[in-house]
Amino acid sequence: MMSYKPLADSELLHLISKGKEQAFNELFNRYWDKLLQIAIHKLDDVMEAENIVQDVFVSLWKRRKALNITGNFQHYLLVAVKYRVIKALNHQRVRRLYFEEGHGSVDLLDDATQQYLDFAELRERLEQLVGNLPEKARLIYRMNKEEGMSYREIASELDITEKAVDAHLVRVKKVLRSGLQRFLSVYLFTFT
Repeated sequence: MMSYKPLADSELLHLISKGKEQAFNELFNRYWDKLLQIAIHKLDDVMEAENIVQDVFVSLWKRRKALNITGNFQHYLLVAVKYRVIKALNHQRVRRLYFEEGHGSVDLLDDATQQYLDFAELRERLEQLVGNLPEKARLIYRMNKEEGMSYREIASELDITEKAVDAHLVRVKKVLRSGLQRFLSVYLFTFT
């Protein structure tokens, strides 16, 4: 039986795209503990953290044939966990506020609420920037970032080349980085 331990992440991802469960198991074993510890640290809830990390790996397996991860795979996983943690924290906040409103006491100035408001403001600014993009660039951005479609899938659906998809996303990233950089510099200097 082949040993998958010495293989690089990119090689394992290639094997996973071919349906090799052993390659998937190797990546799972390689990153599970680290991702779980990060999620636990952010959530203080072991079960919720386990669910998040498991969801990331389930999503990876389900999308194995269409995955197009060109950068560092560990970074990809960390970002995937980060966004799911943010989503879980938002859900917890909404539940907590709902419960507290029912009992007539809502502390709108606690740290979690302030962090959420700061995040909501950042998300609103990002949405404004995306809304100002040209129609095709906006569509490609949403297909890639919000729907999780690969460059190949987007190119196929829009009947353009993968290079055209890449070119659009490079321009979009520059616009968003510039717009958010100005926003964040004002925000960071206001609160430091």
